[in-house]
Amino acid sequence: MNHYETVAEALRYIRANALQQPDLKAIAAHVCMSPFHFQRVFTEWAGVSPKKFLQYLTLRHAKATLAQSASLSEAADSSGLSGSSRLHDLFLQIEGITPGDYKKQGAHLHLNYSTGNCQFGSYMVASTPQGICHLHFYQSEQQALQELRHLWPQANLVARQNELHRQVQQFFQNRLTPLSPKLPLHLRGTPFQLKVWEALLRIPEGQLSSYASLAGSIGHQQASRAVGTAIGSNPVAFLIPCHRVIKSVGGIGEYRWGSERKMAMIGWEAAQQQETTGPAHTDLPLFHRQP
Repeated sequence: MNHYETVAEALRYIRANALQQPDLKAIAAHVCMSPFHFQRVFTEWAGVSPKKFLQYLTLRHAKATLAQSASLSEAADSSGLSGSSRLHDLFLQIEGITPGDYKKQGAHLHLNYSTGNCQFGSYMVASTPQGICHLHFYQSEQQALQELRHLWPQANLVARQNELHRQVQQFFQNRLTPLSPKLPLHLRGTPFQLKVWEALLRIPEGQLSSYASLAGSIGHQQASRAVGTAIGSNPVAFLIPCHRVIKSVGGIGEYRWGSERKMAMIGWEAAQQQETTGPAHTDLPLFHRQP
């Protein structure tokens, strides 16, 4: 069972009251559950207890992970290796839409679209014959379809699930293996945007990067703002892991599909890695609400 909406509401409450550091009883009351029931629901969704999960969202953990990611990146660069645990590197490949098709905004292009549910909520996915071109989370299916039409105004949209969409479901369910065929992404973006999106694929699951570090990794050290804009334009949620980029000071930063969803993704991926973080650091707030 998917308990994402309950988890998201709990994270929203925790973030809004970060300085007070609400306990399990207060959080459970906010989502209208007993502490026992909330703990069971949360653990079923995350695979770890709320207390353990929240350790992955402390400022101390964020800063430590940023430092570790920088070290991993330097080691990989010096050895010429792509790094380990880069599942997105293994399972996804990006192909840019031709400049001609880019300008035509999808004219004469057939897009299949369908909806699905995963551990992070409801999503709409669309694909061209060459690959996945769109994956957005939504609250309203009608608004999601309007957004798809706005982004691809000249394309012919057909409500039909295909094998690529089923591969997306398998990706969310962690059912892909190194022997699975790569899931192609067929993206409409500028050369700079495509470069940023490819760099996002190289951030290991359970790790984080800062905007500045990501800019440096593509040879544009002074372009953090432009990198942030490209990240915000990511057309394929989660598959291109823009949620793994946070502010260098530990702030969660913006996320077009909601800060709570970004927190859920970061914590969920860290929990899947089963990292040892030691005792809970109750003196440290969660990613705080930015002034």
